[in-house]
Amino acid sequence: MNNSKGKTVSEKQSRTSAVCHALRPFGTSIFTEMTALAQRSGALNLSQGFPDFEGPIDIRRTAAEAILRGPNQYVSSIGIAPLRQAIADKMSRFYNVTVDPNTQVTVTAGATEALAATLLGLLNPGDEVILLEPCYDAYPPIIARAGARAVYVSMSVPDFDLDTSALARAFNARTKAIVINNPHNPSGKVFTERELAIIADLCASHNVVAIGDEVYEHILYDGRKHTTLLAVPGLEDRSIVISSTAKTFSTTGWKIGYGVASPDLSQAVRMSHQFLTFCTPGALQEAMAGAIGMADAYYEDLTASYTAKRQKLLSALDEMGLTVLWPKGTYYASIDINDLGFEDDLEMCRFLATQVGVAAVPASFFWKDRSNGKNLVRLCFCKTDDTIDAAIERLKRWKR
Repeated sequence: MNNSKGKTVSEKQSRTSAVCHALRPFGTSIFTEMTALAQRSGALNLSQGFPDFEGPIDIRRTAAEAILRGPNQYVSSIGIAPLRQAIADKMSRFYNVTVDPNTQVTVTAGATEALAATLLGLLNPGDEVILLEPCYDAYPPIIARAGARAVYVSMSVPDFDLDTSALARAFNARTKAIVINNPHNPSGKVFTERELAIIADLCASHNVVAIGDEVYEHILYDGRKHTTLLAVPGLEDRSIVISSTAKTFSTTGWKIGYGVASPDLSQAVRMSHQFLTFCTPGALQEAMAGAIGMADAYYEDLTASYTAKRQKLLSALDEMGLTVLWPKGTYYASIDINDLGFEDDLEMCRFLATQVGVAAVPASFFWKDRSNGKNLVRLCFCKTDDTIDAAIERLKRWKR
């Protein structure tokens, strides 16, 4: 994905390793590298998007009790029935979408495995997949490993508007799928109904599958509501919606994700999934079956909590004179570093971690050509107030 100068050491080393040709250009994930740098330097980790607090105690207690009670053996490859039912109920409850839990829901080892199962189950060598960049760094290597080709359509900084003319030009007879990350990491963009309608029309015209990466579906701001691809007219039978429980319930290490699609498209996901992880831990699935059905108050509190964290960190960055791109969704925000005197975002992130004590992610790694994003640095605010306060103090000292 990252074809310009500024390769990391891991990327350079991978070219001479035993790694297969399809994956050699990608190297180690930038999230792994920045977290490792944070650990070595003792920096507060605002780089990788995991909370530094635990999910609700009732969810964790349910999982612990299920492990102790057992059995702790293989479960159904497509997911235990209570969790599949809970996911189907959720689609009806939040989006008024009717889903058959037996034929349309597949539980996976996190959203990333759902993405891999989807892409590997759908793609043939020579197919093309449209990616809206900046994009999550897992998409391109999975596409490459399937023998397909990623076609990039860039969204414009700072508002990340979708160039619908450029998007239309990207569709052709080889296009098999398009990936829509909504709410969008790293930008925090929330796609408009008009943008989704245009995508739906293009997919129908070219017989293309729309893959929705919707893991931040419950983290939106200023009264916004999420629109799942399965609720977009024209995409009901040609979209695969992927989400997870990690972001909603602050349990990123559990890796309980899922894909929802028509029975035909679900079959492609399941065919691949059975040969990847086969199944995910039954006890964790049991806990999440109950979690998803939690009362509206939980989801409202989640929004309120992240709204307050967003306000705390980003207002402080504004007051420091930094140019902040406020997100409409997710728990990430970017700052424009164009006037801060650094060669690029990677140089600044290394400086922040080692000299300031705050780790961030260089946003250019979300672009195919890193020069397109070299002026942006991404920070995450899925952290305790104490962590955010400490990060603010360190950044203030640096700015002073």
